[in-house]
Amino acid sequence: MKKNFLMVGALMVTAFFVATEIAKAADVTFSGQVRTRYEVNEQHDFLDTSDADDFTSTRVRLNADVNVNDSTSAFIQLQDVRVWGGSNEVATAGTATPAGTGAGVGGAVDTDGTVGLHQAYFTLKNFATLPVDLKVGRQEVVLDGHRLFGNTNWAQGAVTHDAVRLDHKHDNMSLAYAWITVNEDGVPTGTNIDDRNDREAHLIYGAYEGLLGGKLSIIYTYINDGCGSGTACDNLANDLHNIGFRQAGQLYGVDYRAEYNYQWGDASSRAAVGALGTRAYVAGANVDRDAYMFGVRVGKSFNNVTMKPSLTVWYDYLSGTSDQDARDGEMKSFNTLFDTGHKFYGFMDLYGGVGNGAAIGAGNTGTAGLGLQDVAIKAKISPMPGWTLKADYHWFYTAEGVAGNSAAGLAGDGSQDNDLGNELDITIVNQYNANTNISLGFSNYTTTAAFRDLKGVTGDGANWAYLMFDVKF
Repeated sequence: MKKNFLMVGALMVTAFFVATEIAKAADVTFSGQVRTRYEVNEQHDFLDTSDADDFTSTRVRLNADVNVNDSTSAFIQLQDVRVWGGSNEVATAGTATPAGTGAGVGGAVDTDGTVGLHQAYFTLKNFATLPVDLKVGRQEVVLDGHRLFGNTNWAQGAVTHDAVRLDHKHDNMSLAYAWITVNEDGVPTGTNIDDRNDREAHLIYGAYEGLLGGKLSIIYTYINDGCGSGTACDNLANDLHNIGFRQAGQLYGVDYRAEYNYQWGDASSRAAVGALGTRAYVAGANVDRDAYMFGVRVGKSFNNVTMKPSLTVWYDYLSGTSDQDARDGEMKSFNTLFDTGHKFYGFMDLYGGVGNGAAIGAGNTGTAGLGLQDVAIKAKISPMPGWTLKADYHWFYTAEGVAGNSAAGLAGDGSQDNDLGNELDITIVNQYNANTNISLGFSNYTTTAAFRDLKGVTGDGANWAYLMFDVKF
């Protein structure tokens, strides 16, 4: 017995030293995160007669950053996400989905409570002796301000993509191409062997720094949706092209941002109905996409005065589809693709799926394809070292009026307009130490007749609050 014990001990020691030597040879760096958040949520139903839903969720990440040699590296990120007292998923039956867990349609939201791969990719520098870096595998694709491609980091599961990406950088210029497999339905041994339900995205991105005190970015995205039998498309067209630009920087001490995106493509009437709910599209007809968005932001920070205050104002417009547009065979609802909606459209995440779906029911985050307007004022101060206090106020409107949209499944009686209400977001952040941040937030949403009609709820408003500890090592 003693001999066996000593043998096992010797093997363990040997394995430890062998693993250590391999790690040294490969230059492996380990890191991780434990993030726990308690939430009190009323916006899951907007009912004045029901209690708020409170729950706690935790994200655990373990990272291995491997520098194999001068031209090869790899990154592996294990992730576990779960609700306390629930099953092994972020949102379990009978519980509210934590605010922010939604993402743009097609986003790879990793909500599996068992330990899984959030990211796992390798990078080849100067691939094939060319001045490009090749990154292959599951990875986060984040561009600029997360407008169309973001990681939705607020969500405990966050967003990753299975992709192949090429990057080139030279002086102030950077170029990128990415091929993303959004959905793979069936393999040669399965029931779907002809890619009918597959969905792919192609991304071309370019940026130039140093222009007008900031950076100019240009983006083109093509999403090819197989739209096969068994879906709302039945093998008909459902393609989307997006082209746009973003200029952001600082001029004369003023922070600014201006961006514009235009979308076009072909869709079938059934694809359009599937995206926007019941509309007046002619059965079997082709539908032309014709959508756009623009956004502007202006802000000023006073870093040389007490509490370092800053003030920002912005306006975003995302086009929508009216019933008349539907009758004319046009789809004008702007699709936010794989955006981080939590960053833009209020922290209560009531509009995280704009352009991607219907809105009937409090849990849905679209606007029934009616688009969105967001007027916001944001203020921030640092009352003492290590502390930040932020307050945001949003005025929300649809781009197309709610009244008269009964064909979209809405119970409009003609008295509603496009005013969706207001949201106040207050956030306190404390940098507890170099590795730990503590955040406390409170939000209030005040509804309108149009909002209640659009969402199918009766409450005049809702509150949401959270307390979050984020420890990184």
